[in-house]
Amino acid sequence: MNGAVRLIAKRVGLAFVTLLLVSVVIFTISGLLPGDAAQEALGQGATADQVAALRHQMGLDQPGPVRYVRWLGGIVTGDPGVSMVANKPVAAIISERLPNTLTLAALATLFAVPFAFLIGVASAIARGRRLDRALNVLTLSMVALPEFLVATIAVLVLSVKLLWLPSIALVPQDPTPAEFLRAYAMPVLVLGIGVIAQLGRMIRAAIIAELDRPYVEMARLKGVRPARLIVRHVLPNAIGPIVNAMALSLSNLFGGAIIVETIFSYPGLASLMVNAVTSRDMPLLQACAMIFCATYLLLVLAADTIAILANPRLRHG
Repeated sequence: MNGAVRLIAKRVGLAFVTLLLVSVVIFTISGLLPGDAAQEALGQGATADQVAALRHQMGLDQPGPVRYVRWLGGIVTGDPGVSMVANKPVAAIISERLPNTLTLAALATLFAVPFAFLIGVASAIARGRRLDRALNVLTLSMVALPEFLVATIAVLVLSVKLLWLPSIALVPQDPTPAEFLRAYAMPVLVLGIGVIAQLGRMIRAAIIAELDRPYVEMARLKGVRPARLIVRHVLPNAIGPIVNAMALSLSNLFGGAIIVETIFSYPGLASLMVNAVTSRDMPLLQACAMIFCATYLLLVLAADTIAILANPRLRHG
């Protein structure tokens, strides 16, 4: 177990170092964006003196390293600053939008994981047969389609042509179950398609790796039925790689959420970050980007930890 603990501690330290480097990249790139938050806030009719005074008030005239250290200290202490456009604490603005993004990600996970599991198991059991080839073509096609194209097709078919679902994801206050499902159906569908394809292929690979092991052949020789063999023997041994694959696949949800929230005008954290880019609201943009990067690193760290603990040689020293 000592070997596993050392490896996990090493992964945690590497994640912190990576996040620190990511913070430098985010701060540097956001500072290179064209435009100026003071100019955006005052409008084109503002004089140079007015813009300079507002830049001084916002702290934009200070050297870059000074602004980075001050900003990083605020991030660490949970105070990412004040929005340059809304003139509100960034933490308060994010707290209003973050639950929406987490709800969308949770619903997409609940939608995608069961379908991916069924596709992966069915494809692995029918390896080499027509069903396996058909599912492989289907999942490969789903992986190749970018989210913006899937979203566009979904809007054209389900909203414009069939008039089944709204093209804008507006959730009313205190919605009924029907209103809730109708508002979330399109974003969840588009966001879940890519996860279903990627996770289904990973689950198939994990189960096939177990099916090729000697204990499976021994169980077949003893007359164990295929369904019992999969449920009682293969899946428990493949659960480590499967959960690892789930963590890696779900980390892609937050990348797709940027496109989905923008296309469907969903009031989440990703659309908030896009609006911050447009208005050059640097504190808000940097805080949103750090949340997305930290979430991605956390999911990757969870995947690495599961993979380490699933290795018997590391688990038992």
